[in-house]
Amino acid sequence: MSDNPLRKSHLPMTSLKSGTVYDVLPDVAGLTVKIVNITFVGHPGNRDDWVLIDAGMPNEHKAIRKAAEARFGQGARPRAILLTHGHFDHVGSVVELTEAWEVPVYAHPQEIPYLTGEAHYPDPDVEVEGGMIAKMSRLFPTDPVDLGERVQPLPADGSVPHLPDWQWLHTPGHSPGHVSFFREQDRAMIVGDAFVTVRQDQLYQVLTQQQELSGPPRYFTPDWDAARDSVQRLAALKPDTAMTGHGVPMQGNELSLGLDVLAKNFDEVARPAHGRSVGN
Repeated sequence: MSDNPLRKSHLPMTSLKSGTVYDVLPDVAGLTVKIVNITFVGHPGNRDDWVLIDAGMPNEHKAIRKAAEARFGQGARPRAILLTHGHFDHVGSVVELTEAWEVPVYAHPQEIPYLTGEAHYPDPDVEVEGGMIAKMSRLFPTDPVDLGERVQPLPADGSVPHLPDWQWLHTPGHSPGHVSFFREQDRAMIVGDAFVTVRQDQLYQVLTQQQELSGPPRYFTPDWDAARDSVQRLAALKPDTAMTGHGVPMQGNELSLGLDVLAKNFDEVARPAHGRSVGN
């Protein structure tokens, strides 16, 4: 790993407990909200100069605001909320947070119908190859949130509002408008569910957070060709640090080599053998 100070990290080496805030890079921290991770981007103590990426599970807005104030200071409020996509575990508290903070939300244009009450995601694929959580996914909500005019499309030029060193990348497959965020300076990547570092359909792995670089959660991924192309695009960027929506962050050779293997063997190791999403 480089001696660039931007690349020094404090990646957690053990499983993440809900409510745990952890430093990943000097200006990037994660917060585990039950089964999902959200990201704070901004230096600690900069009360009004940071952004939130994703908004976690429903009814967690108070915990998220408390964590934000602990990191950035009393009364901390982000410049914006950025969404990787609109699945329930990534936008569960976004309405309450936008009302409390009165800040804009940005997402890919193809995701906006799911954020303005206009469209429902497909039902989870409970027949997909996978473990217990795949079978339990029938209980997961697919109803959209309604942010109204608070949600805006990300800039078409790939720039990220309030994060001039970052770019957004369209990484569909898990959802039509799924995006990831990349900073070339230190090759940091925030990927939502484009790929994850835990087998999210396997109950034991989720409970123990056993680290395994994996494709997107199977029960909520309708387009596997697009998902493969997205992983290959991200792998080609040779990231040094990756924060995922589920699982522990990864860094260095473990990440770059593992992501290369995933990209090259995606159809064999990530694409399910059966299920509605693969036509059998």
